[in-house]
Amino acid sequence: MDKLTQYIDDELVRSIDAKNAFVEKNKNALVKAAELFVTATKNGGKVIYFGNGGSAADSQHLTAEHVNKLLVNRKALPAIALTTDSSVITSIANDISFEDIFSRQIEALGNSKDVAVGISTSGNSANVIKALKAARGLGIKTIVLTGGNGGKILSEKLADIVLNVERAATSPRIQETHIFAGHIIIELMDKILMTN
Repeated sequence: MDKLTQYIDDELVRSIDAKNAFVEKNKNALVKAAELFVTATKNGGKVIYFGNGGSAADSQHLTAEHVNKLLVNRKALPAIALTTDSSVITSIANDISFEDIFSRQIEALGNSKDVAVGISTSGNSANVIKALKAARGLGIKTIVLTGGNGGKILSEKLADIVLNVERAATSPRIQETHIFAGHIIIELMDKILMTN
């Protein structure tokens, strides 16, 4: 039992350390991301989220915070997760390729007033990379949540804002920081919208 409780303590320290290091490095980028959300909202655009696995769940979670609310009562804000329509996803994966499941939706639904938010713990998810390129081709501002060394997304500078969780060695600790970052960006967006 002592080894198991010690594991909990160790992982808590790792999670806190990852968040502390992330915030210290990314404070300004978090504010810029919130400002992109505000600009999109004011200009009639939307926020488009996408990712795989746990990152797909985070995409849906964060979309709900726009459309419903997070901490403050305000009007519903436009956002969509590209991870929810099983017919669209499976038809693209079957007829074209899994690599295209997000980029095809960006082509169909995106416009230059939007902000695209890709989530990839490794920074190497081929379908996230392809969607970011499609978004750029349409003049859509891009934000990425990633981890470790940031993978191809960071090395090839595929996003306008890269929020990279460098100090976490495992996907669970990276994803915990991603949802923290997503919540903070939306909270900042709400604060800006309430004062303007």
